[in-house]
Amino acid sequence: MTSKMVINQPQPVMVAQESDEWGSGICDCCDDVPECCCAFWCFPCFACKTTKTYGQCLCLPLLDMFGGIPPITMSMRVSMRQRYGIKGTMCKDCLFATCCTACTWCQMSREMKRRNIQIVLVSAKNA
Repeated sequence: MTSKMVINQPQPVMVAQESDEWGSGICDCCDDVPECCCAFWCFPCFACKTTKTYGQCLCLPLLDMFGGIPPITMSMRVSMRQRYGIKGTMCKDCLFATCCTACTWCQMSREMKRRNIQIVLVSAKNA
């Protein structure tokens, strides 16, 4: 007699948010006043914290200090648009990253909070 053990791992259930637009505008700082205050009073710390939350290297935004157009801010915004399926153009990303850097980081932080989907993994018990 042979016994066959089949184990099915629980799969995370994710609810997709079908919006292809940003959840807030570039100047909607009143949506999250504490974060906006942090961004304006201690911008490098805020950008580093947001980058870490996004899953990238903590000190990556510090490289923005070495150029006219902030490449890290722009690339983070493009990456976030691609990850969440948000419509937009590189031209707008470049414009916002260059002219409204702190507002851009605030918008990205709000978007991550809005689209954060908690995944709960359940461990299988031996029967």
